[in-house]
Amino acid sequence: MNMKEAAAADTGLAYLDPEFLASDDARPLRIIAEYLNPLRRLRRQCIHDTIVFFGSARLAEEGPLGRYYTEARELARLITVWSLGLSSNLHRFVICSGGGGGIMEAANRGARDAGGRTVGLNISLPHEQQPNRFVTPELLFTFRYFFMRKLWFAHLARAMVVFPGGFGTLDELMEILTLAQTQKLARKVPVILYGESYWREIINFEALLRHGMISREDLELFAFADDPASALKLLQREIEAGTEEKTPAFAQSRCSDTP
Repeated sequence: MNMKEAAAADTGLAYLDPEFLASDDARPLRIIAEYLNPLRRLRRQCIHDTIVFFGSARLAEEGPLGRYYTEARELARLITVWSLGLSSNLHRFVICSGGGGGIMEAANRGARDAGGRTVGLNISLPHEQQPNRFVTPELLFTFRYFFMRKLWFAHLARAMVVFPGGFGTLDELMEILTLAQTQKLARKVPVILYGESYWREIINFEALLRHGMISREDLELFAFADDPASALKLLQREIEAGTEEKTPAFAQSRCSDTP
C-alpha cells in the first residue's frame, strides 16, 4: 500500500481512494476531471485557441498516400510561423491533433519544425493509438471518453483541416459539420477538406443535396484545398486574431433561447 492509499484508508477521504475512483460509481467524477484538468492546464499554458488537424493514423510518410503526410507537416509549419508572427501575449492558432500517428504526427511535427508549441488530445484505446513524440509535453492530454475529447476539439478550434482518413476522421468531420449546420456554436469554425479528389470520392455531397438531405447553403460550410499555400490562404481569410480574452477562448454553445 502506497502513501496515498494509506492516507485514504486512514482518513476515509473518497478522492484519495483509487479503487473508488476507478469504479462505475465514480464515472461522473472521471468525466468532470476530463473537463477541469485540461481547462486548468490550458489556462496555465496560455493557450487561447487552436487549428485542429484531423486525418488517418494509418497514413505513413513513405506509404501510398505519403504526400498527405508531407503536406500536413508543411501546412502545420506554415500556420505556426504565421501564428508566432502575430502580436499577442497568448498562444494563438496553436496546432492541435489527436496526438497519435499518421496525419496527427505530421501536424504536431510541422508545428515543432517551426519552433511552436503544439497540442495532442490523445485517446486511450486497446490498440493503435499511442502519443507521438512531437507533441509539446505540457500540452499532451489523454482522454478515456471520446465525447470529452470531442468537446476539447470543438471548443478551442478556430478552424479545422481534415486530411484523408477513415471512420475516426469521418466521425470528427461530421461532428463539426453538424454543429455548424445547426448553428450550435456561436462562432464560425471554418472547415477545410484537404485532398479534393479523395473527399469527393468518399462523400457524394451532391447526392446528399439532390436527395434533399442537406441544403445548398450546407455546401458552404467547408472548402477544398490541395496544397499547403492555398490552405493557409483560406485559413487566413476565414479567421481573425480577435481580442485577447481570458484563456482558453471557448466557442459558446447556443440554445434556442440564446440571442
